[in-house]
Amino acid sequence: MRILVVEDDKHVARALKRGLESEGYAVDVALDGTEGHWLASENIYDALVLDCMLPGMSGSELCGSLRDAGNWTPILMLTAKSGVSDEAEALDAGADDFLSKPFSYIVLVARLRALLRRGRTERPCILTAGDLRLDPSTHQASRGDTRIELTPRQFSLLEFLMRRAGEVLSKSVIIEHVWDFAFDGDPNIVEVYVRQLRQRIDEPFGRKSLQTVRLVGYRLDPDGG
Repeated sequence: MRILVVEDDKHVARALKRGLESEGYAVDVALDGTEGHWLASENIYDALVLDCMLPGMSGSELCGSLRDAGNWTPILMLTAKSGVSDEAEALDAGADDFLSKPFSYIVLVARLRALLRRGRTERPCILTAGDLRLDPSTHQASRGDTRIELTPRQFSLLEFLMRRAGEVLSKSVIIEHVWDFAFDGDPNIVEVYVRQLRQRIDEPFGRKSLQTVRLVGYRLDPDGG
């Protein structure tokens, strides 16, 4: 899943990027509201994390502008400690949730997961495709009663495929959501990770849920294959 963090404190921004990437998210960072607005307008994100106080354009202004333009990407706003007026302004501007600084990183990640479930469409807490199950909150995957061990990147790829189960997804779309905005490597990296996933979620179980659509992309069978 692809997240945009808009935070002018470089240390906080760096820590958030590092922490969220360790969870398997693809993370882009903007250090001011103007850049954040441009990135959010030009790219598709699964969620946004916005600081309320930003140079160029405040978090509330950024949020309001996106909503006015019909962009309903879930938004988590970071507000000042005891900043009741900031919290009210953020919600009135269209933010989905807020978190006061200083915040618990564990709580931030949990709230992001909640926003991703809420999203533009209904999103269940545990993703399923046949007997394939994925729990984003615990980073656990299983097929039937068998636990499947995945790296953070493999988990992120599988989560994206399961959230879009049945859809044919091109390499470019997968890279946008599972890798980061600055990725300029070989797009065939997707093939490598798809092959790794098949070796973990399909081949040991005699399944073919992760399908290749020739010259188009990849699709996860919503019935589990």
